[in-house]
Amino acid sequence: MAIVRLKEKYKAQVVPAMLSEFSYSNVHQVPNVEKIIVNVGLGEALQNAKAIERAIDDVRIITGQQPIVTRARKSIATYKLREGNPIGVKVTLRGSRMWDFLDRLLNIALARQRDFRGISPNSFDGRGNYSLGLTEQLVWPEIDYDKIDKIRGMGVTIVTTAKNDEESRQMLRLMGMPFKEK
Repeated sequence: MAIVRLKEKYKAQVVPAMLSEFSYSNVHQVPNVEKIIVNVGLGEALQNAKAIERAIDDVRIITGQQPIVTRARKSIATYKLREGNPIGVKVTLRGSRMWDFLDRLLNIALARQRDFRGISPNSFDGRGNYSLGLTEQLVWPEIDYDKIDKIRGMGVTIVTTAKNDEESRQMLRLMGMPFKEK
């Protein structure tokens, strides 16, 4: 694995800034990124069995890790959904793969979105975790436009050890997250 740039930035710049801003008494009190979950929902998988395989390939190329298939927990007749049907894929990233993915998300993928003006600073869950949605997998340079069968969006959840949203928002801002100004 290559040297992770964002982790070095976190240690060198973010931790000292957070220590002084929130007056923590210990370096270990500074919030950290615990894991990143990438999720692709596939409603079309009920009619198109190949959709799951294509989504698995896309997520594997983007994250560098084999995703798992998520299945329906209960049956819903109006959607012709049965319990156990495959309805998506997800992957949980930790360690160096997580830092590499976050670095590419912040510096490459978000900038390649159409009409990008920043991401919402309000998508926190109250416990310091941040979720955002990408409308297409084409924002990742690893995805070849000619090899995709359909444009699919994905959800990215950044799970942090922050106690509240304000600490997490400031940590992500210092790391380079392009939040919209209010």
